[in-house]
Amino acid sequence: MNDKKPFLKDLSSLSPGRLIRLVISLVVVGWIGWRIYNVFATASFGPDTWTRLIVSGLILGGMYALIAIGYTLVYGILFMINFAHGEVMMIGAFSGYFVFEAFKAWPMPTADNPNLNFLNANPILSIVVAFLAGMTMSALAGYFLEKIAYRPLRGAPRLVPLISAIGASIFLQNAAQLLFGPQRRDYQNPDFLWRGTGWMLPIGDTKVMITYTGVFSFVLSAILMIGLYLLVQRTRLGRSMRAVAQDKATAALMGVDVDATISQTFIISGVLAGAAGVMWGIHNGLINHYIGFIPGIKAFTAAVLGGIGNIPGAMLGGMVLGVVEALGPALLGIDFQLKDVISFLILILVLIFRPSGLLGEALSEEKV
Repeated sequence: MNDKKPFLKDLSSLSPGRLIRLVISLVVVGWIGWRIYNVFATASFGPDTWTRLIVSGLILGGMYALIAIGYTLVYGILFMINFAHGEVMMIGAFSGYFVFEAFKAWPMPTADNPNLNFLNANPILSIVVAFLAGMTMSALAGYFLEKIAYRPLRGAPRLVPLISAIGASIFLQNAAQLLFGPQRRDYQNPDFLWRGTGWMLPIGDTKVMITYTGVFSFVLSAILMIGLYLLVQRTRLGRSMRAVAQDKATAALMGVDVDATISQTFIISGVLAGAAGVMWGIHNGLINHYIGFIPGIKAFTAAVLGGIGNIPGAMLGGMVLGVVEALGPALLGIDFQLKDVISFLILILVLIFRPSGLLGEALSEEKV
């Protein structure tokens, strides 16, 4: 008889707070399951729609992952959240935009095409230069952020650099508004990478377009993530970064230049954010001084979801968040404009029920 009561004993031993969280989680899971069942029972969407949503989620997830890695790198080394990271991405997006605009205004007429410009005469070179410009400017922004806003506060309580990061974010947003204007800018891609064109994938009786810009963004995101992982795991700089993240004092005794390593970490995170910014402009088309804020917060959500300080976790968290954000409104049968609510709800639930994330936090014993 006593063997049949361990579950009840476990429940009775739970603290009131844990019991409330358990009840809330069961209610949430039950509600989500009921909504998903209703969507599939009524066949609200066909396979072509689900395919479009998954593809869109993977493309978006790749960009979130790149930005999330920047949060994770900085958090792993300094144990702080760089809330100005989204604005670093915005700087990269504008840098790529101005490169494309300059190349579009550079005439290179031919006998067959008197209206030809450099952008379409040399599309690959134009894209490479745009990415180099975006990554370089974002890297410089990250470097100077660390020098000016964070390094003087390195020994301060944790709340102080966090406030500095929020202030830096507001400053960069307003500086960009003053420099570039408040209006939205339209990215003028080379013709071969024009938005709205792509491969037609047959799904049942219909076809789904896989856009060239989407494939380009996803493949480049994957290449950059793999490159970053190899850099951290296989290079001398990567070993220095891991040593500084583990124990700064011991790393300094072993000959590691801690200040230089931290600066290089901000540069690397800026490079990835700049690449994500140019990809955002190429794929989505419209940019303004505010575009980095929401993707930045969502990338922070992705970093927390995967496990803050954990690079593979940031990659996984970004991809999962992108797919969930794309599929969530359809699965739950709610308005697609509520996708941002789903993203931020995930952040709240992760912080409540699993603050260490999917793959766990990567923290040194000193930080723990």
